[in-house]
Amino acid sequence: MGLSTAIDLKETLDLETSLRIHLSSNHYPPVPSSMVQPCIDTIDAYYDEDYQRLIELPEGVYWRGETSAPASAIAEAHHLDAWLPHAYYCDCEDCVI
Repeated sequence: MGLSTAIDLKETLDLETSLRIHLSSNHYPPVPSSMVQPCIDTIDAYYDEDYQRLIELPEGVYWRGETSAPASAIAEAHHLDAWLPHAYYCDCEDCVI
């Protein structure tokens, strides 16, 4: 499990399904499926290069006592690197990482 599994999920399944499996299988304890939409919103923020965009959290989920969290915090806590457009993972031949 981990990044290689996340990359495989991303490449073989639709976004929502791959995130749901990633959150439930690559985390202990599993992340509730209610976090799938905030993760999608986080990915969208990264594509817009708006890393500090506040993302609304589902009911009952808090970040530092707040009902929203910056995209960067969600991306880091939920290990979303495989879905993000930045340099942790790139399958192009020109990149040197």
